[in-house]
Amino acid sequence: MDRFTELELFVHTAELGTLSKAAEKLDISNAAASRHLAALEARLKVRLIERNTRRLSLTNTGHDFYTRCKTLLAELSEAEASVNAALVEPTGTLTVTATVSFAMLHIAPLVPEFQRLYPGIKVKILGANRYYDIMDSEIDLAVRTREYEADSNIAVRKLAQTRRVLAASPSYLKRNGMPRSVQELVDHDMLIYSHANHPNTMDFSRGSEKVTVKVQPSLETNDGQIVRAAALAGAGILVQPKYIIHDDLVAGRLLPVLDDWDLPRLTINLAFQDRRHMPAKTRLFIDFLLEHFKRNEYERYWTR
Repeated sequence: MDRFTELELFVHTAELGTLSKAAEKLDISNAAASRHLAALEARLKVRLIERNTRRLSLTNTGHDFYTRCKTLLAELSEAEASVNAALVEPTGTLTVTATVSFAMLHIAPLVPEFQRLYPGIKVKILGANRYYDIMDSEIDLAVRTREYEADSNIAVRKLAQTRRVLAASPSYLKRNGMPRSVQELVDHDMLIYSHANHPNTMDFSRGSEKVTVKVQPSLETNDGQIVRAAALAGAGILVQPKYIIHDDLVAGRLLPVLDDWDLPRLTINLAFQDRRHMPAKTRLFIDFLLEHFKRNEYERYWTR
């Protein structure tokens, strides 16, 4: 039995959920696929997949083995790419995930230029306000605002830092007045992003002063663009990273509130599998993003 085919079959079976779909992907018969899988488990002397009439599932050992096999096959693919034209003209699908707001504002607009430079690379964007598991979801690159990854196999590289600021529309402030202190926020309509750390508790600092304010939101949502839309419509005071509302502040559509106070800042990181040989498509997009952010001085604008 071909060991490479065994590993490919096992990975496809784990991802597709059925042996028949895995066999179809490798263009082999179901009988041959069964023999390959049985040979792999016999050689390893362990059960990797639990079989039932509806869908296959990985055992605990099978899950660990899948993670290792996935990395191994990716490295083999990259090794092949290093000796053919893929190194000169990179190809493949690059899967990137980020929050909906970041994907809309700072990834999707860059895709045309990136694909002009590297026409062989297709880009798949997963906009989600939750963190995908990079190892299990075939993610090439994730944009995140947490400082570290629990999985030691995930590498992190800083992209930029941003302030979190309060802002409201001119119409809201005309009706309700500008709060003169952070304590007055409890009397205002607050628009809160629910995925923030402790969204209803705000830890303000100004020099040596530190104040914590707890608010009851008039609107709470899991998407930053919904918060922004509500604020633009005059619904209240939002709390958002500056990378989302910078253009609104510059245009005067939103006005800063209590801007002399600071909230804990966010670090925007790039997270990716820590491999000895990073796929060319991932390395090129990381370099492209870093250069774009440096050239446009986003961090300087977002932290002042």
